[in-house]
Amino acid sequence: MSDSRTQAPFGRRLARIESNDRLGAYRLLAARDAGGPRDPQPGQFYMLAAAERWGGEDERPYLPRAFSYARAHGDGLLEFLLEAVGPGTRRLAELAVGDGLWLTGPLGIGFRTADGAGGRHVLVGGGIGVAPILCLSDELGDRAEVLLGFRSGAHAEAAALFGGAAAIATDDGSAGRQALVTELLRERLDDGDRRQPAVHACGPPPMLEAVRAICAERDVPAQLALESGMACGFGACFGCVAPTRNGYVRLCVDGPVLDASDLETALFAGAGH
Repeated sequence: MSDSRTQAPFGRRLARIESNDRLGAYRLLAARDAGGPRDPQPGQFYMLAAAERWGGEDERPYLPRAFSYARAHGDGLLEFLLEAVGPGTRRLAELAVGDGLWLTGPLGIGFRTADGAGGRHVLVGGGIGVAPILCLSDELGDRAEVLLGFRSGAHAEAAALFGGAAAIATDDGSAGRQALVTELLRERLDDGDRRQPAVHACGPPPMLEAVRAICAERDVPAQLALESGMACGFGACFGCVAPTRNGYVRLCVDGPVLDASDLETALFAGAGH
């Protein structure tokens, strides 16, 4: 496997929160990483931890949380999309302007856009997984077709980050079309366009498994940004091990983006939150 990682400086860095805005069911958190690399690659991630009150009532600290970045502005400003679903993410969602944020990264291997596609890239994002799809869409510009799936209209407000360029599906039909985003993908791949497509996807494991199967049926190359529990981000703890056709890999260093053809399934123990 080729190593396309941006080499992050050793150790964590203290960034400062510049904004924390509500975006429907999500928060869009912006932090200034003055000492970090300016060229993270879409699909890479950072390990995040609040500088203050990062722990439970028993004062035991939380583990850092892994987040794909949504946008990097080139001047050290990073944006992260998050949903408060547990104690760690709730604490990150509370951060105010000026608060400190410990971060490590960028880590891992991101999406490759030079592989295959004859100018046609189909990007598929589900839920919080739209974050790496956003920065990939920024990079590809008008070469990207963006398909987004959400649970509800409140979650679908994140689609505004794409400037109206995305097709939207929601489970309840409260925004866009009532459908699964994989239904939109199937239609795009069967639309008669003769250009060879390449698919790039991030989202919950059932969505990624459906993407994998749809692309395998049509012999379409796909790259999947997978998620698993991570404690370190450096490959030391083996907490994010995933099975592939060629043995086990650590998603934090060998991924999180893997070729779909390397997987028997995207549904494996530990996948997802």
